[in-house]
Amino acid sequence: MKIESNNSINKLTVANSKINNSDNKFAQILNNVENGKEDDAKLMDACQQLESVFVHQMISQMRATIPEGGLLGKSQGEEIFQDMLDEKYAENVSKAGGMGLAKILYDQLSTKKQEG
Repeated sequence: MKIESNNSINKLTVANSKINNSDNKFAQILNNVENGKEDDAKLMDACQQLESVFVHQMISQMRATIPEGGLLGKSQGEEIFQDMLDEKYAENVSKAGGMGLAKILYDQLSTKKQEG
């Protein structure tokens, strides 16, 4: 079994940039909610997006544990498609109630907004 370090590094870089972008968007929405510029629906949407990023990372890490088999390895296009599919799965899981992380975040942040 051959491990391609460049491919793994590229995947890690892409994953980190997605997390950083999501964190920045989440922080911006949270600041807007605290200042009364955004409504609770946008806060819930931001919480679901953050949960989606977490679930996507979890799915990607679980998929990495499955050994590849067969005569041909995956092409780069197939890997990109698989990552996009995993991202959609994560979004759907989060929108359907997911693991409950979005609800917990929303409850915590909405009470923080009411207290402040």
